[in-house]
Amino acid sequence: MRTIIQRVSKASVSIDGKVHAGIKSGFLVLLGIGHDDTEEDMDWLVRKICGLRIFSDADGLMNESILDQDGEILVISQFTLFASTKKGNRPSFLNSAKPEHAIPLYEMFINKLSDMLKKPVKTGIFGADMQVSLVNDGPVTISIDSKNRE
Repeated sequence: MRTIIQRVSKASVSIDGKVHAGIKSGFLVLLGIGHDDTEEDMDWLVRKICGLRIFSDADGLMNESILDQDGEILVISQFTLFASTKKGNRPSFLNSAKPEHAIPLYEMFINKLSDMLKKPVKTGIFGADMQVSLVNDGPVTISIDSKNRE
């Protein structure tokens, strides 16, 4: 699984010109699911996201997690995170999971995040054409790949 996590002061997703979901302070999480991703990848990623200490503490240091801040999360499915640009100029998405594999992991990911946050996680709609708006706070943007655990 691959994610782009952006610390935001607000974010929203619109579908067909209407705001579908929005958050205030927290994370916008773009989530890509690969064809070889498993529930173990998902569990590791949920723990990593909830533990990321990228919010400022009282001293102005990035030392607090989203749990410490009681922040919100907006998750957007993003198969293009698995784009391969190795050959030519047209990206290949062969490493992205097919919907029958991706949707159950996507739904489990959202449910586990909600359980850890102890509040609902906002989402777009899997596979929909979405427009995402955000104010990146910092800016702080973190990329995490469950297959490359640095």
